Amino acid sequence: MKKTLVRAVTGAALAGLVVLGSAAPALAAQAAPRDVVVVDEPDTGDLNNIWTFAPLGVPVLGLIQSLNGVPGRLLPS
Repeated sequence: MKKTLVRAVTGAALAGLVVLGSAAPALAAQAAPRDVVVVDEPDTGDLNNIWTFAPLGVPVLGLIQSLNGVPGRLLPS
């Protein structure tokens, strides 16, 4: 009985240390002063090519072109 109680207390103490240890970086980040960061809009002028045009959520033409080249890469010449 005493051995079980010691194991339970030790386990609870270790679990508490793990929780406090994992929370320490988050608490430290909250205490740090915050700098103002200005983010400019990304340059998306060249994103209208075969690999980024995705009307179905997938770049269809780029996917077809990529899959078309697979047999040549798998089979030896």
